[in-house]
Amino acid sequence: MDTVSETLLSANPMRIGGITPLTTIDFPGRLAAVVYCQGCPWRCSYCHNPELLDATAPAAVPWAQVQAFLQSRRGLLDGVVFSGGEPTLQAALPAALAEVRAMGFATGLHTGGMYPERLAAVLPLLDWVGLDIKGPLQAYDSITGVPGSGKRAWESLQLVVQSGVPYECRTTWNPELFDLDALQDLGETLVDGGVTHWALQQCRVPGLAAYEGLPPVVETLGERFASFSVRRG
Repeated sequence: MDTVSETLLSANPMRIGGITPLTTIDFPGRLAAVVYCQGCPWRCSYCHNPELLDATAPAAVPWAQVQAFLQSRRGLLDGVVFSGGEPTLQAALPAALAEVRAMGFATGLHTGGMYPERLAAVLPLLDWVGLDIKGPLQAYDSITGVPGSGKRAWESLQLVVQSGVPYECRTTWNPELFDLDALQDLGETLVDGGVTHWALQQCRVPGLAAYEGLPPVVETLGERFASFSVRRG
């Protein structure tokens, strides 16, 4: 890591809410650790990590502890995924990614794409991106609780697709979030936008109706992607 990155990270350390020391599913093809970043500006009803939403919460894990842990796993892990929360909320992310790369790890990012400019800045430091596309553009405000969120997410999608960095788009779906016609339109829009990898995740949370299976049209739509998967919650 260069001197500038070291200075930035020292002055403004990452705020970390937790670590998963080993995962085989969060960074395709790699044994990885997951570093969970504190804070997210969106309030999706199905958030899996609500304890990470508050950006003012103190760090549960000091960055120095993350550094020490990763040093101890050199040669044992292939990569490190920055997840959240929303990693791009934190100004220290570029320096942290540079440091992790300097240790010899591949770098992955889970993001909702709410900060396109910040995402563009870190794409050269990434080996893989998992980008959440919450739904069709018109559904974003109701899903995230933030006006204008969809425009920013779709700008981020274009950046990722054009970057050449390996990626996966994933959409969490429940009929109460948006209907089947809108889901089909979303898939078509992703295809037209050059997306080749899409994962559809079933949403099962309190307050939303339970449902079983997916209509055949979804599987047919999936045939238009080079890689398509359904993850059942």
